[in-house]
Amino acid sequence: MSWRTVVITNRCKLDLCMNYMEIRNEEIKKIHLSEIHTVIIDSTAVSLTTALICELMNRKIKVVFCDEKRNPQSELIPYYGSYDTSAKIRQQVVWDDEIKGLVWAEIIAEKIRQQQWLLLKCKEVERACALETYIHDVQEADASNREGHAAKIYFNGLFGLGFSRTQDSPINAALNYGYAILLSSFNKEIVASGYITQIGIFHDNMFNPFNLACDMMEPFRPLVDQIVWELQPVDFTKEIKLQMLDVLNKKVEIEQQEHFVANAIKIYTHSIFEAMNERSVEKVHFYTRLDNEKAMTDKKKQDEEPELIKRIKKVVMESGEQR
Repeated sequence: MSWRTVVITNRCKLDLCMNYMEIRNEEIKKIHLSEIHTVIIDSTAVSLTTALICELMNRKIKVVFCDEKRNPQSELIPYYGSYDTSAKIRQQVVWDDEIKGLVWAEIIAEKIRQQQWLLLKCKEVERACALETYIHDVQEADASNREGHAAKIYFNGLFGLGFSRTQDSPINAALNYGYAILLSSFNKEIVASGYITQIGIFHDNMFNPFNLACDMMEPFRPLVDQIVWELQPVDFTKEIKLQMLDVLNKKVEIEQQEHFVANAIKIYTHSIFEAMNERSVEKVHFYTRLDNEKAMTDKKKQDEEPELIKRIKKVVMESGEQR
């Protein structure tokens, strides 16, 4: 299984040599292609041979290019990711609104659930309780926009009342960089499965070539948010970028097994396709945090945990009685 995220930051030439990616500058380094999951070209002074590009595409290795400001700008996507791409696309274009709405509701409920987990980790108890009601109020196709309401509470809890996703700040720069890494990984799995990224489940922007990836990645965003919350960057530096790249190497649990996030994305993406094609939301498999990550790390948190659970249960019971 491929696992390396290779970041090229300095002037060099990348070439193919006996199933290795050869990196030539002052010295020569080699990495076997079977180990590479993603290549990020973080410099405009890098040249690649067409032989290497073709082999990277054959092996379904994602390649992301950054601009002169070292922000992700574009990526390589092969024309054909699967032997039965034509059949998969025919299925994709006839997905009906009912199953789209049901699957989207599941995706949004899980996204809010992951946001709630992070708020609890940040000791934002009241806001976590508010998100619990939103989870249970998500309607088909999220008609009442619980996602938007939850986002305001969530981001204010993580980064303060004055925070806005529209601000030009190091925090937003780090979030956007991490989201771009996730988006690229989802694009890779979508194309490798034989589908196209333009036709989404909920997102339907004619100017967005990655509508489907934008849909699927939603529950994984809190993984990026957690890294940024822990870092609290005051500057968007190279070191911060390297920390954000590590999101794909985090470990989560999915289908009752421990996996790297990169592989969990693959499993989850395939389950979404099964759910859409078989018209069954029960087919969707979401990740969960590992037990050792969920565990409280100090005595104070252990003392507070029962009270947190009681308060959340109380909110759930009250919302159920109101309905």
